Amino acid sequence: MSDQKQQGGNNRCDAISVQELLDCEEVPVPAYLREVNSPDMGDDDLPINNYTSRTQHEQEKEKLWPNVWQVVCREEDILEAGETYVHDCIDDSVLVIRQEDGSLKAFTNSCLHRGRALRHTNGRAKEIRCPFHAFTWNLDGSFKGMPCEWDFKHICKDHLTLPEVAVDSWGGFVFINIDGKAGPLLDYLGVLPEHYERYELEKAHKGIHVQKVIPCNWKVAHEAFLESYHSIATHPQILPFTADANTQYDTFGDHVSRMITSMEVPSPHLGEVSELEIMRTSMRSSGRMASSDAEGIEIPDGMTAREFIGEMNREAFGVAANRDLSDATLCELQDAILYDVFPNFQVWAGYFGNIVYQFRPNGDDHESCIFDVRLLLRSPESQGPVRGVPIHRLTDEESFSDAEELGALGPVFDQDMGNLPYMMKGLKASKKGAVSLGSYQESRIRHLHNTVTKYLEK
Repeated sequence: MSDQKQQGGNNRCDAISVQELLDCEEVPVPAYLREVNSPDMGDDDLPINNYTSRTQHEQEKEKLWPNVWQVVCREEDILEAGETYVHDCIDDSVLVIRQEDGSLKAFTNSCLHRGRALRHTNGRAKEIRCPFHAFTWNLDGSFKGMPCEWDFKHICKDHLTLPEVAVDSWGGFVFINIDGKAGPLLDYLGVLPEHYERYELEKAHKGIHVQKVIPCNWKVAHEAFLESYHSIATHPQILPFTADANTQYDTFGDHVSRMITSMEVPSPHLGEVSELEIMRTSMRSSGRMASSDAEGIEIPDGMTAREFIGEMNREAFGVAANRDLSDATLCELQDAILYDVFPNFQVWAGYFGNIVYQFRPNGDDHESCIFDVRLLLRSPESQGPVRGVPIHRLTDEESFSDAEELGALGPVFDQDMGNLPYMMKGLKASKKGAVSLGSYQESRIRHLHNTVTKYLEK
């Protein structure tokens, strides 16, 4: 194959493209998958200070994190009235509470008496009571009372209502905006609600949630999931069924970007790969197939591995959700369609097994971050709301492979994590003082940094 071809102003691999595979679909292709939006964002180097500088961190703390919509949790994490969820990001702490009428409210997690955090764990409460001196609030944030009211005649009770934080939800995800100035959530999300309309993520539930502290800046971890270019060196075992260099990269405004990586299509870095090897390697190693048992399975004559696994997923995913998936494309049933919502939230599109990534600074430490992995599952609507599983927090000594619920995904995440501490080491040691990016395959990284810069320059 020739190394590159020009298309839309960007260099792209000259192997079969996402759009050419969509041409082969036997059902109508959703319009959103046909959108190709890859603007030229230039080739300038990025300064290493973006990752290593304490000054950069302080600017992000002041001008970025309070001003964006951040994912907190899933709706099914706080199903019933009085259930609370604590979200911490750097120095901000927010308490999200399910109200008696089913709505959500969010408050600054700080007592208006002496400033103690009102809650530090998730759970159900009939009221919000400060553990220090028993100042108490109703679930709607209105002040309920305190001991020895006679000693606080100088304080007007009307001034003791908990300060509210903007809260909203989309697709079953709960978001907050700390300064309340980010505008409506749906406007912030841009094309996302329209692109995900078919998948009804609000009807899914969190079947897996694994969390780990990673010793690197949050952007270093985030960027490991913004491109498929690293697969050849970091994940060689997936190359027989992953069209890594063929990935399509798109951006949609400041807050949303996307990549589509075709599955059950071998990497162009390899030679010829048989359909049987594609199928069996994918079932063993991908972590998102309907079955991982490839032993003894054969592909019918005249069928490709992509068609075979797509149809297998169509049947299994349809049964799991009690839903007819006859109109689903092979792309939606198996490909890695991964959207990024600025600054730190990534969610896979498609049916069943939607993987969700989230990255945020670990407290006030700019050289470590918290990485959350969730997996959304479907269940028949007749079962009613399904509560999300609790967080499985890994220790520093544990790997993602120790989280057995992740299956084949665990070792893949460990391969990614193996790079990240050494990224920080190398960035701090660099005499170049900058990183260079590919024009196309790493364009979403540049998109991320461009948007960070826009917030810091406001």
